[in-house]
Amino acid sequence: MKSDSEFENNLISRTGKIRRLLHTNEHQARTELANLLCELFDVNVEALRINHDQYSLNSMNGFFQSGDETFFFKFHQEDGEEDMEGEYYRAEILSNAGLPVDIPVMKSSLPGEQILVYPKRDDKRFSDILFELDRFPNRQVEEKVLMAERNLNSKILEVAIQTLHPVNVTQVRNEPIHHLFYDRMINLKSMEFPGGRYKDFYIGKDFQFPNLKLTWEEFSQARLVINGQKMRLTFAEIFDEAFSNLNPKNLTKAGGFVAHGDAHNANIWFESHVRGANLCYFDPAFAGEHIPSLLAEAKATFHNIFAHPLWLYDSDTAASTFDANVDYENNILSITTNWALSSIREKLLEIKINFFWKPLLEHLNDQKLLPFKWHKSLRSALAMCPALVMNLRGNVDRHNQISSAIAFSVIALCGSEPEEGSNIITDFFRQIDPLNKIA
Repeated sequence: MKSDSEFENNLISRTGKIRRLLHTNEHQARTELANLLCELFDVNVEALRINHDQYSLNSMNGFFQSGDETFFFKFHQEDGEEDMEGEYYRAEILSNAGLPVDIPVMKSSLPGEQILVYPKRDDKRFSDILFELDRFPNRQVEEKVLMAERNLNSKILEVAIQTLHPVNVTQVRNEPIHHLFYDRMINLKSMEFPGGRYKDFYIGKDFQFPNLKLTWEEFSQARLVINGQKMRLTFAEIFDEAFSNLNPKNLTKAGGFVAHGDAHNANIWFESHVRGANLCYFDPAFAGEHIPSLLAEAKATFHNIFAHPLWLYDSDTAASTFDANVDYENNILSITTNWALSSIREKLLEIKINFFWKPLLEHLNDQKLLPFKWHKSLRSALAMCPALVMNLRGNVDRHNQISSAIAFSVIALCGSEPEEGSNIITDFFRQIDPLNKIA
């Protein structure tokens, strides 16, 4: 009989094999996956199909039939991060707090590999609805979308305030949300920095932009100018600050509360009905009770707003839609793009500001829980959302030279304050700052 550790290692090995087969032999991948689901959950698995979409960055999802029922499955795997620890998929935490969440009927949760199975829904993911609105504005649909978004953010805020409490380093460190941020910057075995995705993606690598190729040393040490605006930090300094600011031990001062943690819109169902629409979470792989206040909605804020339109998830279309010019001279890296938020994303940002961030920070300030450098932690979280979710170098993985230039310009705007003047990110911080009455 196999030990638990042998079973876990075998499962992770099998799922890794399935991921590799997806690129070379999808028929065999489906066969292997069907056998795995059958063994894990003791169900008959038929007519299995795997979805291919731009949002499946660290996950795999699809549908299968078992008898007369159809199920939706989703895997979440952090490649090369099997050493991660912590509890996963604690949907009951969200449900008990009053947040709308789909409860799986089957689940398997192991370090580095988590699997959920839900009854099939006819609802669309919120990400798909918004992607259509980016390209084809529709006032009737937009009204439903914005009302649903306001309602969800009001609920997130209500739960945040109700469950807000002081947290200690142990509580914070044990939350799996750090696997999306800090743990991607270190070697999980040695705890050395730099490591993880940060090192694998960028350090010692070349960066290809339109008509320009830079080494890591050139790219990371250059003074930055984004759309004509000088930034205070280099890319190396942005990453160094993130390593410090996002260290779990430095995220305790603002307390913690119950949150999903990874609520990008591909993890949210859009439940449309005659009177309007509701939003419902699923895939709570990083949900927790002690999620640091400044980290809880960072992923949702960035990935649902600043990652759009197009550039993060649809790089090919971004390259044919936007322009980007990159120059390097005298240790100055200048990136100029015409990328901008779409109308629907601007409205989502306004809701996120007024229905979550501004009232939350006001409450933290009233409770004497707002750290003096709170904005630095949030800046680092926003910058690391794209930087650590996929390799953003041009002509590597899913990105081209144009989308890479846009990506690093947005990271710079998030991760560094400008030497002077304002931009879309400084405007965001000005509006949510409880000590700035201009907002």
